[in-house]
Amino acid sequence: MAGRLVSSPYLVKPHQKVKLSHFPTADTGRYRNKEEAAADLEQHRQKLDELQELLTADCKHAVLIVLQGMDTAGKDGTIRHIFTGVNPQACNVTPFKVPTPLELRHDFLWRAHRNVPQYGTIGIFNRSHYEDVLVTRVHKQVSDKLVKERFQQIVNFEKTLAENNVTVLKFFLHISREEQTRRLAERLADKDKQWKVSEADFAERGFWPQYVKAYQDAIENTSRKHAPWFIIPADHKWYRNVAISEILVNAIGKLKMKYPKPNFDPSKIKL
Repeated sequence: MAGRLVSSPYLVKPHQKVKLSHFPTADTGRYRNKEEAAADLEQHRQKLDELQELLTADCKHAVLIVLQGMDTAGKDGTIRHIFTGVNPQACNVTPFKVPTPLELRHDFLWRAHRNVPQYGTIGIFNRSHYEDVLVTRVHKQVSDKLVKERFQQIVNFEKTLAENNVTVLKFFLHISREEQTRRLAERLADKDKQWKVSEADFAERGFWPQYVKAYQDAIENTSRKHAPWFIIPADHKWYRNVAISEILVNAIGKLKMKYPKPNFDPSKIKL
C-alpha cells in the first residue's frame, strides 16, 4: 500500500489533525534555488520514464495520482513539467469539471471509478472525486452529515483500489493567498494568459476561508496508509515539481514489478 512505500516530510499520517496554516507554502527543502533543483528534477523525469515502461511491461499494477488545490495552485503545470518525458500511451489525464447531466444521474464516485487507470498505466486526476466534498460543501449544496458519509465512502473506494494493486497518491498543492493574488494578477496582465482566468476564479476567492476548512477536513478524514495525502509547498513552482516527482519515483520504484520473460527462446532467433 502506498503509505508503507513512501516517507516524506509532507506526508499526512492517518488520522493526523490538519491545519493548513501550520504547513509551509514557500518551503524549498534542501534547495536554495531553481538551478540547484534542476538536475534532480531531470533525473526524476528520466526515472519516471523507466518506471513507466516497467509498469507497462509488468502490467499488474496501476498508479493513480490525484491533484487538488486552490485556483492557480499549479495542477496543469505539475502535469506538464513532471510527466513531459513519459510515454503518453500509458499515461492518462482526467480533468474533473462541473458534472455532466449523465454524471449527475449516478453516485458521486461513478465518474471517478470509470476513469481509474488500467493495469500498466499511470492515471492523473486533475481535480477529482474530492470536488464532491469541497465545492459542494463550500456552496452548501450538500449537508455536513452527507459530507461525512462521503468521506467514509471515499476511504472505502480508495481502499478497494489499493487492494486491487492500484497505488493511490494524493497531492494538495498548497499556495498562499498572496501567491494566488500574484498569479491572478500576472494572468490578467498577460494577454496570452487571460484565457486561463474566468470570473468564477475571482468569485471563488471570496470563499477562501471556507475552502481552507473544507480541505482540512477532507485531507484529515481521508489520508490513509492505502491512499495518503501529501501537502506540497507550491508557492515556488520549481520546488513543487521536484518535491512531487521525488515522491512518485520513490513510491513507484518500490512496487514489486519485473519484466516478463519472453514466450520464446531469443537465442534461437536468427536474423
